[in-house]
Amino acid sequence: MTVLAVDAGTTTVRCVAVDGDGRPVGEERLSLPPANPAPGLVEFDALVLAEAVMGMATEVLERHGPVDGVGIASQRASAVAWDRSTGQPVGPGIGWQDLRTVARCGELRAEGVPVAPNQSATKFEWLMGESRATGRADICLGTVDSWLAWVLTCGKAHVTDLTNAAATGLLALDGSWDVALLDCLSIPASSLPEVVGSAGVVTAASVLPGAPPISALAGDQQASLIGLGCVSVGQTKLTAGTGAMVDMCTGDVAGTGADGCYPMPAWATPDGVAWMLEGAVLSAGSAVAWLVDLGVVPDVASSHALASGCEDSGGVVFVPALSGLGTPTWDDGARGTLLGVTRGTGRAEICRAVLEGVAHCCADVIEVLARTSGTKPTSVRMDGGMSANPTFVQSLADASGIVVERSSELEATALGAAALVRVATGDATDPTDAMKGWQPAELVGPRGPVDRDRWAEAVSRARP
Repeated sequence: MTVLAVDAGTTTVRCVAVDGDGRPVGEERLSLPPANPAPGLVEFDALVLAEAVMGMATEVLERHGPVDGVGIASQRASAVAWDRSTGQPVGPGIGWQDLRTVARCGELRAEGVPVAPNQSATKFEWLMGESRATGRADICLGTVDSWLAWVLTCGKAHVTDLTNAAATGLLALDGSWDVALLDCLSIPASSLPEVVGSAGVVTAASVLPGAPPISALAGDQQASLIGLGCVSVGQTKLTAGTGAMVDMCTGDVAGTGADGCYPMPAWATPDGVAWMLEGAVLSAGSAVAWLVDLGVVPDVASSHALASGCEDSGGVVFVPALSGLGTPTWDDGARGTLLGVTRGTGRAEICRAVLEGVAHCCADVIEVLARTSGTKPTSVRMDGGMSANPTFVQSLADASGIVVERSSELEATALGAAALVRVATGDATDPTDAMKGWQPAELVGPRGPVDRDRWAEAVSRARP
């Protein structure tokens, strides 16, 4: 069988044909970075996104023939509003990183309402306010998966899956929309999508050649978890792109978040809900991009060659808190900090210190997940752009003290979406069955202990 996987990420959109063995056999991709019209604002054009997906999907299907189903994996918590009658977006798409509702979240938390600016809840509230101001009444709200499902089915499906719905901040404990919270935010329940399973036929994507059924929906990190074969308790993955997300499969146990990590549904099928623990590093690849901005390296890909030109950082330590710190502290006030610089410090030492700093941050998250879950992983599976950087991969193995299993696919998200389609169509019994043949491209082990105490001291100095 062949399936079509749509991977609508934060900066890049891909449409990938994946065969029955889980191998990509064709791909179209387009860079669609969000806009930053003002400090703290992150917006995207939902119509441009939809047109890009339709065009690339059509091209892949025309080149590789019909598929048995479509899976959609997408950036989580980004918000879109559109007119139900016309299907036209109302206002901008608001990215998950957008901070326009920070003050509103503070007000709500002071009243005992647990919302965060990186969730969809207050973004939806803001969009509803914009739509009322223009006199529009019948508005649909959704995350990126909901919007794309609506477009691909010509408005026949207004749905989201549990993994994406959980990132909105609007779900009750029983998995339904929290009516009291919706009332607090003046969000009509009728404007929200139906919550469905991650694997299951929704309806036909009638705008695409052959009208294949949409058969899977998932958040990008959940799809990456599956695509890296982390489908058993304790298996852990790290996706290192602009930021880095670390996720550990916890099976049918939701667990309790602590020390800055949080439980999330990993997937939902007729057999039940699987769970994962998640932690975040806010600056990963963006820290390397900062080196490019400064002229330390000509481009991101050159960072390995420069950093490998020295055996160590010469005592230089960098804390990549360029956007604050994520797990375990979630400290918005932390700032990027470079320590230990001497007259003999060169570009190579600084570059290595940046890569090692990101690795230490990732190791911090891995330690938190192990402590919170009570399960220490023996390895971490890795994808994302930084998985192509050997210096970073080795630094991660050293800092975490465990083996890094580097993925053969730079981006595993599409493979996870394809695996869920196989479950929906009966070609696989569950994600474990779908990913049973997963193999790493490379195993990278730790070379020896590193000074984690010095790292902890550097982090303390980066915080106010």
